[in-house]
Amino acid sequence: MNLDKSTKRIAKRVKKGFQGYPQITLTYYGETPDCANEVVMGFIAEEGVAPQEQKFASKTDARTDETIQTTLLKVIERADAKTVTEAEEIVVTK
Repeated sequence: MNLDKSTKRIAKRVKKGFQGYPQITLTYYGETPDCANEVVMGFIAEEGVAPQEQKFASKTDARTDETIQTTLLKVIERADAKTVTEAEEIVVTK
């Protein structure tokens, strides 16, 4: 699957807003506010349950890494996530 298709499908799910559980959260981290080197995907099965997290790292921007974006989409689809949320900004780490 190509990068453009993956990012559009993820964005479409994010725009739907809260639809219930299971829920997936996407948070991007980077050394600068312009480049996300890491993405943390959180899976919440039901309300009140601690999220399970998985990290994906990239030497370039993870938001433009085709492999990472395709993987995120496949996990979202296989988990049958009803809600997908995405952080609006990159969390800067040093």
